[in-house]
Amino acid sequence: MLDFDAEERQIWAGRAAAFRDSFAKLCAHTAPVLLDAAGAGPGVRLLDVGTGIGTVAAAAGARGAQVTAVDAEPGMIELARHNAPEADFRVAVLPDLPFADGSFDAVVANFVVNHVGRPAAAVTAMRAATRPGGRVAATIWPSPAGAGHELFARAVEAAGAPGLADPPRLDPSEDFPRTPEGFAALFTAAGLADVSCEPVVWDHLATPEEWWGGAAAGVGLIGQTVSRQTPETIARIKAAYDTLTPQYTGPDGRLALRYQALLARGRA
Repeated sequence: MLDFDAEERQIWAGRAAAFRDSFAKLCAHTAPVLLDAAGAGPGVRLLDVGTGIGTVAAAAGARGAQVTAVDAEPGMIELARHNAPEADFRVAVLPDLPFADGSFDAVVANFVVNHVGRPAAAVTAMRAATRPGGRVAATIWPSPAGAGHELFARAVEAAGAPGLADPPRLDPSEDFPRTPEGFAALFTAAGLADVSCEPVVWDHLATPEEWWGGAAAGVGLIGQTVSRQTPETIARIKAAYDTLTPQYTGPDGRLALRYQALLARGRA
């Protein structure tokens, strides 16, 4: 059995373009408030950990920050370099960051702490990379994540499809409550000061085809649940999905999917 981090690498390997065309747009919503929490602005040395396709890196660069970014998936780095050509990109995996302590004024992670096997060590590594007095900010998905995942879960259930037989699971000693208090506690335990955590709520808009595309391509755990089924079962899930989507569709024909994230911040 693979460990959590190895399983995560398998899930995301080769799926950068599919993520770009689907769920990356969902994750982009929190970029402005994340960068506000980090104090990103002209001249700020900012590290974006788990940059994905470079959405946060590009937004930080647009604010005048000096951006360095890392991701575990080389395909993500390739797309990120296109989206934020002025940033310095490297392949790296939390908590093993290739930087000296105190190298940055701010360190951010957008929906990354959900995807590492050692969340506490990840936040500690982010703090270590931040200069004294600098800022650390991160977002995670609470549980449940939001209406879009609910839609897929309902379609899988309606199709009578099995869930993942052995999804990645954190060691119980590494897990933490996906609540404002639980996420804030990671920051406090990492030695950060002035810690706070708050929810961020929004409606994500997507066409039914766009939203289905991410799952069909196996992006994320919900995508793995769909894409690992037999072709016949996938067809049943898609039929159930098409039946359910009108319940989530707005007047313009797009899905209006309510989501919530947790945003935590602290000072090194």
